[in-house]
Amino acid sequence: MAKAFKPVPQRAWWIALIPMIIAYLADLWTKETVLANMSEGERIVVIEPVLSWHFIRNPGAAFSIGTDYTWIFTIIQAAGLLIVLCLIVFRARTLPWLITLGSLAGGIAGNLTDRLFREPGFGIGHVIDFIALPNFAIFNIADSFIVVSIIVIVILVMMGKTLDGKPETDDTAHNQSDGSPASGDRD
Repeated sequence: MAKAFKPVPQRAWWIALIPMIIAYLADLWTKETVLANMSEGERIVVIEPVLSWHFIRNPGAAFSIGTDYTWIFTIIQAAGLLIVLCLIVFRARTLPWLITLGSLAGGIAGNLTDRLFREPGFGIGHVIDFIALPNFAIFNIADSFIVVSIIVIVILVMMGKTLDGKPETDDTAHNQSDGSPASGDRD
C-alpha cells in the first residue's frame, strides 16, 4: 500500500493557479518573442547539433497530424481544459496533484489560445511551434508542460497516489483495475 500524500483543504484549489499561470505566461511570452524576432520557416541554431529554434505554424496535432481538422483539436483541447479544471476544483486535494494538474491546464490553455485567436481564424488558428530537436517534431513550451505533466500523472498513478490524498487500499486498487475480486477474497 502506498503512503498517501497529506491532503490540503478543499478550498486550496487555487494553489494550482500558480503553475497554471507560470506555464501559460511562459508559453505566451516565448511565442510572442518568436513572432517578433523570427520569420516563418526561419531556423536559428542554439546548440549544434541538438537544439535549434525553427518557427512554424502548426494547424494539426503532434507531428502535424490532422492538418485539415484544426477545429476538432480546438474542441478536444477545450474539453480537456474543462476536465482538468474540474479535477482541480472538485477532486485534487494534494500538492503534487494540484501542481501537476495546474501545469497541464496551463499547457493546454497555451495551445488553445493559439487555436482560438491566431491566424487563420477563430477556432482554426495555427499553433506556434519553434523548439526543434534532431529527428523529432517541432514543439513549444505548452507542449513541454503537457508532456511533463502527463508523465508525472502516470508516475503518481503508478505509485498509487490518489487525487484526494486518501490511501488506495490493495482491494480498492485491484477492484478498480479489472473489476474482479481482490486476491484475498478468492478461494
